[in-house]
Amino acid sequence: MVSRARRYRWAWCSALAALSSFAAAGCGLLPWSGRTIEVPLAPWPGYEYFYLAQQKGLSEPRGLRMQTQDFADPQAIVQAYLRGELRVAQLTTVEVVDICNRMPKRCPVVVLVLDESRGADMLAARRGFDLVEQLRGARVAVTPSTLGPYVLSRALETSGLTLADVTVVPMPLGEMAGALRRSEVEAAAFFPPFSEYSLRAGLARKLFDSSRIPGEIFDVLVVDPRIAEQHREELVLLLRTWQAAHDLADRDPDQADAVMAAREGISVAQFRAAEQGLVDPMLVEQVPLLQAQGVLERNLAAVQQVQQAIGLVNPGAPLPRVDDRPLREALRNPAP
Repeated sequence: MVSRARRYRWAWCSALAALSSFAAAGCGLLPWSGRTIEVPLAPWPGYEYFYLAQQKGLSEPRGLRMQTQDFADPQAIVQAYLRGELRVAQLTTVEVVDICNRMPKRCPVVVLVLDESRGADMLAARRGFDLVEQLRGARVAVTPSTLGPYVLSRALETSGLTLADVTVVPMPLGEMAGALRRSEVEAAAFFPPFSEYSLRAGLARKLFDSSRIPGEIFDVLVVDPRIAEQHREELVLLLRTWQAAHDLADRDPDQADAVMAAREGISVAQFRAAEQGLVDPMLVEQVPLLQAQGVLERNLAAVQQVQQAIGLVNPGAPLPRVDDRPLREALRNPAP
C-alpha cells in the first residue's frame, strides 16, 4: 500500500495558526437552489478528486448534490465556460487569465487551489533534440487556451529563445503523440495522461518541466462571479466534499488511485507517477494561498504579465478575483 504521506504537502504554519482561531459552530446549508452542481473533468490527475467523490458518494452526506461531466481536454472546458454552459470549472491559472481576457463580464472567481504543478507539465521533443536551444526553427505542438503556450515560452526563455524562434502548431492534446510519431512536429507541450504514451514509447524525451518554474502553474477551482456572490454556502459544501475525497485517498490509497487511474485510462503506477509532479495543498494549508495579497493573487498577476508579453492577453484585461470566504467557512465548520 502506498500512503500519500510519502507525497510532500504544503506545510504552512500560518494556516494552522489561522485554523486555531476559528470558532466551531454549526450551520444549516441548502443545496444549490435544488439543482445538482456539475463539475467538469478533463484528463489530469489533479482534477480526479471530484470524480472520486462522486463515485464514492461523498457529497450527499454533506448536503450537496454533485456530479461530474467529462471533457476531452481543458480547452473544451474553457470553450464551454465561454458559451455559458458551465458555472464551475477546474482550470489552470493560465486558462483562467485567458477567460478573463476574452470575457471580462464573466471573469471567473478562484475559490480553491487544486494543486501546483512541479514537474507534471512539460516540453518534450523527438530523438535528436537533447536541449531546448536545439528547437530553434522546430515545429512545436501546443493546445490553444491551455498552458501550452505558457510552458513553451518559459522553456524557451531559459535558453535565450522566444516563441518567434519556433513554429507553433496548434493541436488537440490527444493528437500530439501521433504527430510526434509521424514526425509532423519535433516537440510538444503537454501533460499526463497525454504525455505518458509519448515518453513510454520513446517517441519523445522531456527537455523541460514545471519543476523548473515552481510557484507559477496552479490548478484552481473557479466559479462564475454570480455563483461566488449568491451561492457561497453551497461552495462551502463543495470544498468540504473535495477535502473528503483527499481524506479517503489518504485512508485507502489503493482503492482511490484505482478509481481515478481507471478514468484517466492509465495504470495505478502511472497515475501515481504523474501525481509525483504535483503538490496538493489541503484546505487547512490554503489560507495563505487565497488570502488578500496572498500567493494566488500574486501568481495571477505574474501569469497575466507573461501572457501579455507573449501577446496572448490584452493590456487592461481584468485579473481573476480570489475569494477566500468559502474556504474560511469550510474550515470554521469542518465536515464530519
